Amino acid sequence: MTGIRPYRAPDRAELFDVCVRTADAGGDASGLFADDDLWGLLFAVPYAERHPDLTWVVESDDGRIIGYIVATDDTDAFERWFQGEWWPQFVQRFPRPASAQTREETMIEHAYARGRGREPHVDAYPAHLHIDLLPETQGQGLGRRLIGTLFAELRRRGVPGLHLGMDPANTGAAAFYERIGMQRLATAPGELAYGIRF
Repeated sequence: MTGIRPYRAPDRAELFDVCVRTADAGGDASGLFADDDLWGLLFAVPYAERHPDLTWVVESDDGRIIGYIVATDDTDAFERWFQGEWWPQFVQRFPRPASAQTREETMIEHAYARGRGREPHVDAYPAHLHIDLLPETQGQGLGRRLIGTLFAELRRRGVPGLHLGMDPANTGAAAFYERIGMQRLATAPGELAYGIRF
């Protein structure tokens, strides 16, 4: 039976797989970049590495990972770690572009530009998350259960709020966040963010 369980280290490769297969506004981004791993290196695996205690996966009845939620309870601390410890491992693999022209170059530049103080909502919403579910999971309430599991743990820790940024083209995800009570936050044009206070 499909269920949710805490992340384990052997799940790492499957986080990469689910991430790329949902990275294009919820659709499959395989082959969009020269290296498919870039998606997971930015938006999934570093969270599981730093916060395995805030990472849960959806396991299918045949043992595959078909979804996950990853998070940090302190965005500023996470971004310092990302910039100081995580991303330096990959700078030879992904050199900084002189001028970001393509979507892939823009994503690589995003990695280099991350750091403490870049997120405007961290005072009120210090936690943030990424959640990805393969299409086969839809309609089973798994997204809501993952969110509920994470929110309960953040409340237990006394975290006052959580934010997330997302691709505005992913209208299904936006509708989901609104259904679970998240509010739109002020953003720059072309961006979309939600937040919730606990």
